[in-house]
Amino acid sequence: MKNIGLFILITCLYFSCKPKDSTVATTNKKEVAQLPYFNAADFTPEWEKGNHKIPDFSFINQNGDTINNNTYKGKIYVANFFFTVCPSICPKLTKNMHGLQETYAKDSEIMLLSHSVMPWQDSVQVLAQYAANNNVVSSKWNLVTGNKDSIYHIARTGYFADEDFYKTQSKSDFIHTENFILVDKEGHIRGVYNGTIDIDIQRLERHIKILKTEV
Repeated sequence: MKNIGLFILITCLYFSCKPKDSTVATTNKKEVAQLPYFNAADFTPEWEKGNHKIPDFSFINQNGDTINNNTYKGKIYVANFFFTVCPSICPKLTKNMHGLQETYAKDSEIMLLSHSVMPWQDSVQVLAQYAANNNVVSSKWNLVTGNKDSIYHIARTGYFADEDFYKTQSKSDFIHTENFILVDKEGHIRGVYNGTIDIDIQRLERHIKILKTEV
């Protein structure tokens, strides 16, 4: 009897102390990890779908084509911000975006979007040369330029990509961010990653796999 009572006690303690993972839900008797939603610049994870979506945009890519929300409609995509003459973090960001391009080369659900934060320098011709130098596949990865105010506005209010802006509120500050932003098929932000760190790229790829299970 003592042994039975001890077994019951240990069993109860195990299940009462077992940690609960809020990122896991049960669907069709299978455990499927879920990604949170990010609806504000502080990137606080929220488990209910919020109202924030990437706002409407229209830019020009390395081929001179217009790129807008419809280009990415129904797609999972990774967005970032760069400029072609950046000597510091941008080469690493571009290298890792290229790695994603190769990883998802045959996956039509996944696309990439890189915005120039120096559009007065990065013309279509400059982007075209940069794309050629970095083996960019246009059907998978758009490098875009356009109106500076429009790019900076969407960076700050759409992708929450400019941390310094929320500290200084200075619209004239130059945007320089290492963030990769994961956007789902409905335009919601579902993850943010340091695009210069390999382990974060691996985490991004795991999260893309999770996002692909959503219906």
